[in-house]
Amino acid sequence: MKGKQMRGQATVGVIGGSGLYEMEALRSVREIRVRTPFGAPSDAIIVGVIEGVRVAFLSRHGRGHRLNPGEINYRANIYALKSLGVSRVISVSAVGSMKESIRPGDVVFPDQFIDLTKRRASTFFEGGMVAHVAFGQPVCAGLAETLASSSQRLGARFHRGGAYLCIEGPQFSTKGESTLYRQWGVDVIGMTNMPEAKLAREAELCYATMALATDYDCWHETEETVTVQAILATLHRNVDLAKRILQAVLPSVVVTQDCACGQALNYAVITDRKQVSVSVKKKVALLTRRVWSPTKGVR
Repeated sequence: MKGKQMRGQATVGVIGGSGLYEMEALRSVREIRVRTPFGAPSDAIIVGVIEGVRVAFLSRHGRGHRLNPGEINYRANIYALKSLGVSRVISVSAVGSMKESIRPGDVVFPDQFIDLTKRRASTFFEGGMVAHVAFGQPVCAGLAETLASSSQRLGARFHRGGAYLCIEGPQFSTKGESTLYRQWGVDVIGMTNMPEAKLAREAELCYATMALATDYDCWHETEETVTVQAILATLHRNVDLAKRILQAVLPSVVVTQDCACGQALNYAVITDRKQVSVSVKKKVALLTRRVWSPTKGVR
């Protein structure tokens, strides 16, 4: 099924981060390899049904954790989910806590991002086409609230709101950096939600993060220095909780959200349509067909 648009395959997309490489609750499973104009996604997309909802699951780092944060093809991942008909994306991510009140094992639903990545393609619109989407509120409030409500019903320890700082990685922060970030007032630190959230907005998808706190980064004076072993031990305990939250929340997620995410490209494309090359129009046709329909001149 390479090279074909397969809209209608799924409604909700789940991007699994470190530790979350599969969702056993999926039924009627199909594995789909999607080819995009931006290259290959991180892995095949697993499409199935949970609680009557059609879900597309994508392992962000690839099964076996093959891709470091800077190697992930974020554009291909988001484009592929869009091509399958996904309108809402839940991003599951491992993070470090930057506040005493957010303990390892807690779940955080941030509503802001700070982007310190350096080498990642962060827009679909380039090569003679410019678009400026509004990003003041980068998370779909309705989707995040639905996730938080499900967490509360399950008795999970969670935090609603806060700022996610995204660094380039793959190295963890120095203590000097961690101390500086703390002074900025950020809540959690990770390596993967940027430019993922930006691209989801350009693709007019509702997007929210379920951040799984695994450690206190390296700022904490009484905790051991962050290590991969310590992170994975906590993360594995949290993954089961994340899966239960996802399974509980899915029936509510498909309810129409009262948000503007699906109209993000209204007035965002600045370039005169006549000045955009046919090749660029074709490359972004999936994203622009709502605002540029019918797409005249694209053959």
